[in-house]
Amino acid sequence: MDTIFAQATAQGRAGVCVIRISGPMAFSIAEKIASPLPKVRHAVVRPIIDLQGEVIDSALVLAFKGPSSFTGEDVVELHLHGSIAVLRAVLALLSTFPDTRLAEPGEFTRRAMENGKLDLTQVEGLADLIEAETEAQRKQAHRMLSGHLGLRVDAWREKLIRAAALLEVTIDFADEDVPVDVSPEVRELLDDVSRDLLKEIAGTHTAERIRTGFEVAIIGRPNAGKSTLLNALAGRDAAITSSIAGTTRDVIEVRMDLGGLPVTLLDTAGLREGADEIETMGIDRAVIRAAAADLRVFLVEENEDLPVDALAEDIRLLPKADLRGSPVGAISGTTGQGVSDLVEQIQSVLSTRSLSAGLATHERHRIALQKAADGLASATAVLHHGPDQYDIAAEELRHSIRALEALVGRIDVENLLDVIFSSFCLGK
Repeated sequence: MDTIFAQATAQGRAGVCVIRISGPMAFSIAEKIASPLPKVRHAVVRPIIDLQGEVIDSALVLAFKGPSSFTGEDVVELHLHGSIAVLRAVLALLSTFPDTRLAEPGEFTRRAMENGKLDLTQVEGLADLIEAETEAQRKQAHRMLSGHLGLRVDAWREKLIRAAALLEVTIDFADEDVPVDVSPEVRELLDDVSRDLLKEIAGTHTAERIRTGFEVAIIGRPNAGKSTLLNALAGRDAAITSSIAGTTRDVIEVRMDLGGLPVTLLDTAGLREGADEIETMGIDRAVIRAAAADLRVFLVEENEDLPVDALAEDIRLLPKADLRGSPVGAISGTTGQGVSDLVEQIQSVLSTRSLSAGLATHERHRIALQKAADGLASATAVLHHGPDQYDIAAEELRHSIRALEALVGRIDVENLLDVIFSSFCLGK
């Protein structure tokens, strides 16, 4: 296997940049350019010397002996001054060694998975942690990276293997009297796992929303103050406002951090009849996005029909509180009246929902969990037909076990790996 290297810190000038080297030649290369190599897990300052004996820079050098390293291989890190010239010179020097090359995106993490240091869900958790912008996203990604979902999958898999083994024993001794009826224990095992799977599946939507962001749509008739309210919530002029009705023709999105939760606010076109062709297109988009949003804020009069069907937790407010004599239940983006209350209400609703989030955070996870649950449902149904069909039940259990193994990357995921690791930067 080639020894790989790459910059592990962000591109551009910085106080410090880190170059990571991993593979069978990592220690010998480090000995040649930063001799003597420090003891494992000890940091020392060494001059980095090129092939002509010239000093490129002074670096803090760390060595990690495999398998006790991130990749499971011998790893050396060079903590250099963050000069672009220094970085180029060191990378050029490393490329001169045989069987050594620049790492591909995500290759360090891929080697960690291939060497058993991470499972596939932990890899996805690491990618999510790198992308995390809010506290909720950080916590969720860290749970995934820590292997919580993988541990749950292992527990479910052990129970299903036990259930399948019990059925196999019955099949193997079909022509003999089996002293114990295994069906009660098998049903108990399947019920336990099914219950957990269905609960986890139910929490995937909220977990994915924490990862990608909740959507909150502001809805109302033209000139109801939707864009002004969006600007007040965003703290900047994100949308054009005017006294002319129908100014907003498309859906305007503003991403925010509300109480640690990622939220995208949607300013939609005012909903009305008789609009021109372009405005009608904007209204159609507004209706579609509003229906798909996680929460809707309606700016409507007391007796006004809602332009989109409201759900139980949707928020209804009177628009333009600054122009009303009795502004109870009203809001104004112009004066800021009611804006802080609205923010608190949105946070309360979404925070309550986030409590139901499961460990599975990706659509891929939900699909694998659903396949496993479907297999258990089929196996349970077959069990009721008696021992003559235990072989079919055992096969359904094997389908469920394979779905769980695919979830953590043990089987049948080669076609996914290139896509997943391509999202990583070089050096990770």
